[in-house]
Amino acid sequence: MLKKISSNATRLKRHGRVRAKVFGTTERPRLNIFRSINHIYGQIINDETGITLVSASSLDKSFKNPKSSNKKAAAEVGKMIAERATKKKIKSVVFDRGGYLFHGRVKEFAEGARGGGLKF
Repeated sequence: MLKKISSNATRLKRHGRVRAKVFGTTERPRLNIFRSINHIYGQIINDETGITLVSASSLDKSFKNPKSSNKKAAAEVGKMIAERATKKKIKSVVFDRGGYLFHGRVKEFAEGARGGGLKF
């Protein structure tokens, strides 16, 4: 009998390949994304020190969109993280798509962050 490999296991493999190449520094920290069924999360991380500098998610109290699992919500969270990053004087980042394909909510998150002023 064939076993079906879970989609999260294959995502984690892809994420490992991406993380082997992407590393956040002080000058260009890493913008990481996590996408669940109901919510979307983003973090800007300095991998040299292992510290999360900025984070935003669709669970934040400042998030206004009641439907938190669509493309509009992802774009709004991307703008939120870009605004918080500019307050901490972070202008350019390295994008880590977390093993997800670059379309749909992940793409809208990235475009929202770019629209908010982040460069990657």
